[in-house]
Amino acid sequence: MQTDHPAPPTRRLTSKAVSVLLSQAQDRYIGFVERLQLEAHLKLCEGCRNFQRQLEFLRRAIRRHPGLRDGSED
Repeated sequence: MQTDHPAPPTRRLTSKAVSVLLSQAQDRYIGFVERLQLEAHLKLCEGCRNFQRQLEFLRRAIRRHPGLRDGSED
């Protein structure tokens, strides 16, 4: 008799879920399973890769502009 348990099914993320997760990843830790699902989706979805690049661009721009960090403009 086989006692091995089957692996739980891996849920594929939708592009909407990936966009939310990418946004959340800016502010919180992304767990191992979430990270694997995210990476798998990004390998297949050009639109989500573009969104990820846009988020990274905005984050770098905000870091470089001190007035944007605290809500005031120079």
